[in-house]
Amino acid sequence: MQNNSDITPQIIDAITDKKGKKIAIVDLSGFESASTDKLIICQGGSTSQVSAIADSVREKVREKTGAKPYNYDGYKNCQWIVIDYGDIMVHVFLPEYREFYSLESLWNDAPVELIQDEC
Repeated sequence: MQNNSDITPQIIDAITDKKGKKIAIVDLSGFESASTDKLIICQGGSTSQVSAIADSVREKVREKTGAKPYNYDGYKNCQWIVIDYGDIMVHVFLPEYREFYSLESLWNDAPVELIQDEC
């Protein structure tokens, strides 16, 4: 699996640049059954903001590190966009979809780091 550990700060910066909220970093590195080492989850207040956050992540990571996602999906309706960097998966949700899918609770044994929202 590609090691993109160094792109986490750029992902967080890209999310906060577009005022993404409730950022959670879920460490899955201790789970053999997990298809990735880390989930970075956040939310935006509208479909436009969800799209802007996802665009910001892809642009900033490529600009700062040269890393490109293997794949991304969800731009059609912008309710939940996922960006796959191999060992890091970025999920950008509308609040109601984040609550419904509740990814953090699927891995409730995993360590979770919460990033303080900027005012």
